[in-house]
Amino acid sequence: MQRYKVTLFEPYPFEVGQKIRIEGGKRGGDWEVIGVSEAKVKLRCPISGREFDWDRFCYVTQERKDEIWPKK
Repeated sequence: MQRYKVTLFEPYPFEVGQKIRIEGGKRGGDWEVIGVSEAKVKLRCPISGREFDWDRFCYVTQERKDEIWPKK
């Protein structure tokens, strides 16, 4: 049986109040998590104040300490 390099993705366990930064893609930027349900995550842009409900998604992630948030 052959073996392969496999990247695993898991649903990210969003928590209300989290400050997050998405690098790249149509959702790229700084966001605050303002709501979480089984199917959706509600994010608010800290600069424009706009809010979006998106299907929950997952990413390969890392945590950084002492980051400036939001980036302008």
